[in-house]
Amino acid sequence: MIGEDHYRKLERMYRRAPINEFFKPEILISHGTAEIKIEVHSRFFHAANAVHGSVYFKSLDDAAFFAVSSLVDDYFVLTSNFNLYLHAPVSAGTMRSVGKVVRGGGSSFLAEAVLYNEKNEEIARGTGMFVKSKIKFAPEMGYR
Repeated sequence: MIGEDHYRKLERMYRRAPINEFFKPEILISHGTAEIKIEVHSRFFHAANAVHGSVYFKSLDDAAFFAVSSLVDDYFVLTSNFNLYLHAPVSAGTMRSVGKVVRGGGSSFLAEAVLYNEKNEEIARGTGMFVKSKIKFAPEMGYR
């Protein structure tokens, strides 16, 4: 049965991913939802001194991805498509993405995520399709 043990294993797996050594995000997963927090640093900036869109994408995709993963306890899911809408720049504080599953089950899911600045203002939004892969969850990937 899917529950707290699965969510904590997913959180450990996320924190263990090598890319997250750079961004140092926080994650909290529950049934059909996930929240990602990333503290803004100047090393994330483009030439105009605001966070690069790739960081927006990472945060939104991660939140949607783990919202879906919260409902799948046997196989790793993959992002098959993701649409991103950037509304406003951010250059300080903490970015927070909240992802939720909109529709799905079986082998494909639709999820959305909203990115907020420290003032809780929406600065970006994304929707994505996610599919179950053939990669089983395993302790070697941090799922433990």
